[in-house]
Amino acid sequence: MRKIKTAPLLPTKFEIEEINEREINIRVSPFETGMAVSIAHPLKRLLMNSTIGYAPIGIKVENASHEFDNISGMLEDISELIINLKSIRFKLKDGLERAEVSYSFKGPKEIYGLDLETNEVEVVTPKSFLATLNDDGELNFSLIIYKGIGYVPSEDIRATVLENDYDNSYIPLDAYFTPIRQANYKIDNILVDDDPNFESVTFNIKTDGQVTPKEALSLTLTTFDAQLSAFKKINSDAVEPMQRLFLPQEEVTQNVEKIENEEESETLTKEENEIVDRLLYELKDFGLKPRIANNLTNSGYKYVGDVAFLDERDLKDIKNFGAGSINDLRVALEKHKLDRDTLNYLSEKAKREYQRRVEELKSI
Repeated sequence: MRKIKTAPLLPTKFEIEEINEREINIRVSPFETGMAVSIAHPLKRLLMNSTIGYAPIGIKVENASHEFDNISGMLEDISELIINLKSIRFKLKDGLERAEVSYSFKGPKEIYGLDLETNEVEVVTPKSFLATLNDDGELNFSLIIYKGIGYVPSEDIRATVLENDYDNSYIPLDAYFTPIRQANYKIDNILVDDDPNFESVTFNIKTDGQVTPKEALSLTLTTFDAQLSAFKKINSDAVEPMQRLFLPQEEVTQNVEKIENEEESETLTKEENEIVDRLLYELKDFGLKPRIANNLTNSGYKYVGDVAFLDERDLKDIKNFGAGSINDLRVALEKHKLDRDTLNYLSEKAKREYQRRVEELKSI
């Protein structure tokens, strides 16, 4: 028999499992039914969209005027250089919010993230590969690195930053600031005083090393509290009343019906549809080396989306799929604009649409 309550039960149990410096599991309980998801979902969204990170927003390469140029003595073209650059994660030192740094390398040399560290810039992915120079190769380039949140497309970078503050020889880059690589939660039912109608929420948070998972969650909670602070004015005498607080019942009904109809007719954006279409390419038609495509197909993967959402640890578990194969797959995904950051920002509705269309294809 359920007891009559006058207030919801507050969670009192907090457990943390530190998997490594960049990944933790956090379990909180107990929550009243429905309360766990009400807390967990907005926290996940805020973790992904409001955690501060750092990213290069522009690159200037000596003897290259655009991203499809080639540099004599460098194995990669400029577009591949930019793709590789996106896998390198930076962090500005001493509280800097922006930095312009220059680099110069001579071959023969393989350039990695570690080679890009300076007095102003720390690289948190030192083993990430950038480029290969042969015996007579030389690479001179400059980067503009900014502090920010979320995702800013290169078109906006060009219009709002580069044209105002820097010379026009810089190539604008899509800026993926978020340091969160993964933010998933799981809700389980638990017993409280023999009552099974309570829940626990377990968060798995993984970062790229720009911040620790603990720091990311702490900053998110501060942001969450700040976003809710406006509602705390409810008891303030200084609050300005609305001109019309209540609507006639007929108008309320009409508005509800309008909202419901809009939700039913809501479709994916053009960009999301294009991403879903690309995720449905068959791996054999994705431009991968035949050996890599066959290996993935023989391992049970058919569509690009089957592997695009896997992290590096899962990819390494695939038989005969080593670092070279992972890099080739990552380059192919980048070229089709299906990199990890793009997929992290894909809406839940788009992901459901992808799953629905996969099921349709499998049933044919």
